[in-house]
Amino acid sequence: MNQDNDQAVVLMQALPYIRHFSGKTLVIKHGGHAMTDPILTRNVIRDVVLMHSVGMNPIIVHGGG
Repeated sequence: MNQDNDQAVVLMQALPYIRHFSGKTLVIKHGGHAMTDPILTRNVIRDVVLMHSVGMNPIIVHGGG
């Protein structure tokens, strides 16, 4: 499989969740170890941008314990 096919499969699997959560506000905790890992932070931000682009309302909060 190539990358385009992999992305299509992921989006097809995500479609029910996209439909369910579209228009809803989602709170995402981002803190602790995740904030010290630049790759993980980049991936979280990428996912937040995707959520917003499909109609979700993500809110990121610092997870200070």
